[in-house]
Amino acid sequence: MEAGRPDPLLNLIQKEESKQQRGKLKIFFGMVAGVGKTYAMLEAARERRGEGVDVVVGYVDTHGRIETELLLQGMEIMPRQIVDYRGTRLEDMDLDALLARSPELVLVDELAHTNAPGLRHRKRYQDVMELLEAGIDAYTTVNVQHFESRADAVAQITGVIVHEKVPDSLLDLADDIELIDLPPEDLRKRLAEGKVYTPERADVAALNFFRTGNLTALREMALRLTAEHVDHKLQDYMQVKHIAGPWKSGERLLVAVGSLSSWPSIFT
Repeated sequence: MEAGRPDPLLNLIQKEESKQQRGKLKIFFGMVAGVGKTYAMLEAARERRGEGVDVVVGYVDTHGRIETELLLQGMEIMPRQIVDYRGTRLEDMDLDALLARSPELVLVDELAHTNAPGLRHRKRYQDVMELLEAGIDAYTTVNVQHFESRADAVAQITGVIVHEKVPDSLLDLADDIELIDLPPEDLRKRLAEGKVYTPERADVAALNFFRTGNLTALREMALRLTAEHVDHKLQDYMQVKHIAGPWKSGERLLVAVGSLSSWPSIFT
């Protein structure tokens, strides 16, 4: 290795050591609202709680969905912090109370949320990062359109400008990403049944953002982003374990290229 040149393997080992010192992050990831990310997060958290893990709900928004609200029953829920802003009463996650409580696992919904003015961090993902640095594990939820690298493409596809964004580096920070997938037809059915938005809002959504073509494109985007994350994790693992690659972990395509003169006469 040349003097002064960073060693990729050393950097990777240092990154892994840093991960061991902080809390673990699991992202429940989906293509759009309504696929069941919060529900899946709560189910997983209840399972951990049943195993004896100290779980606290930092912030969860059920959006009035009865099935999701039932999963909150019996869970310890941290009271929200109240912020008065220009005559409006805003509620947000109480980061300092969670740090003082110091549970083993905290649930934080809507990772891309922008915090109320005056709080220590502008964005909720920054709150989550502080919890992780304190050694607290975190479960969180986010949709594909909120990642910075995908926001412009989403705007082109759907015509909707995404204002709440999170950096793609959070994908590398995550110890686990669980894709919550739902076919567009099933999601539109949930929308029509009032399981995503109120009836008035659902009608507008079905004609705009939740059109089948949009959902299909967003679904593919979410699948690709998840696959990229898994691929990066595999490469890191192979590098740490000194495994020569590439592994035969997928299909391979062999293409032969030659001049026309080398082809049989039947093709000429």
